[in-house]
Amino acid sequence: MPTKPRESRAAEGVPDDLRTGSGAPAAVERTLEQALGLQVRTVRRGLDLTVSDLASAAGISVGMLSKIENGLISPSLGTLQAISNVLNVPLSTLFASFEEKRDCSFVPAGQGVHIERRGTKVGHQYELLGHALGGEVAVEPYLITLSEEAVPYTGFRHAGVEFIHMLSGEAIYRHGDRVYHLRPGDSLLFDSGANHGPEELLVRPMTYLSIIIYPREVR
Repeated sequence: MPTKPRESRAAEGVPDDLRTGSGAPAAVERTLEQALGLQVRTVRRGLDLTVSDLASAAGISVGMLSKIENGLISPSLGTLQAISNVLNVPLSTLFASFEEKRDCSFVPAGQGVHIERRGTKVGHQYELLGHALGGEVAVEPYLITLSEEAVPYTGFRHAGVEFIHMLSGEAIYRHGDRVYHLRPGDSLLFDSGANHGPEELLVRPMTYLSIIIYPREVR
């Protein structure tokens, strides 16, 4: 029997009007037990305690703590209180990851935060269009404006990837050892670890959307 295409299998059971076409996996909704277990494990590891250390100090078995951390059982309030006492955190902290809200940032037109960056010195203006408060990945969307007085600059280099979408004006944009002629409507996605930036400003003023994505530092 022929197998279904990957896209069809991934979307099976999903109404047509809810499919986005993205390759991103579906959002995972944790149960209370799973969120609780993840938080206990995170705090325990942050204190450099082993499962055995925490179980012994809280007066429970290693097997029970393992099941709690893996979200397999619903522990009593007494057990949770004992665990929170050993971890030296309020009981409410253990439920924090379950209660956290999904992040969202709204910026009305013209009200983005103006940011000082290296390019500011050469006439490149940065307007931050949103920000994410948490998560493993940082996303920085900028509206970049190059005035009539702006000058070329190809010395940008930073971690992550960057997406550029040209809105107005025209430029020759360098990435590493290659150049691209960008006009309104053109887009560029690249590894931002290589030197990059506008090498020739053909039509000024110009504006383009720049979205920088990079992993947050683990603390």
